[in-house]
Amino acid sequence: MWKPIALLCVSNLFMTIAWYGHLKFKSHALWLVILVSWAIAFFEYCLLVPANRIGSNYFTVTELKVMQEVITLLVFAAFSAWYFKETFKWNHLVGFLCLVAAVFFVFKK
Repeated sequence: MWKPIALLCVSNLFMTIAWYGHLKFKSHALWLVILVSWAIAFFEYCLLVPANRIGSNYFTVTELKVMQEVITLLVFAAFSAWYFKETFKWNHLVGFLCLVAAVFFVFKK
């Protein structure tokens, strides 16, 4: 049951790097950063597809999607703090708590 969650975490790290990592390389040609981003995203898909395939044995598709969104925000928050030196503010926490509440309600039987 933990394997799909771990795969989702790692795949999200690749996707976050693909989507936002290039922002520190604005002087590079757009076609180049698109190509590099797509190359990074390939590895994200190589992890995401098995995560969803394996995860569907334990979770509903809705549960998988909600987990994916929360993991995405956790990974993004950590990445933006580390890579871009952005600070985590109180309103970010409130928004995140709303998403945690969404997870609670989606998983509530």
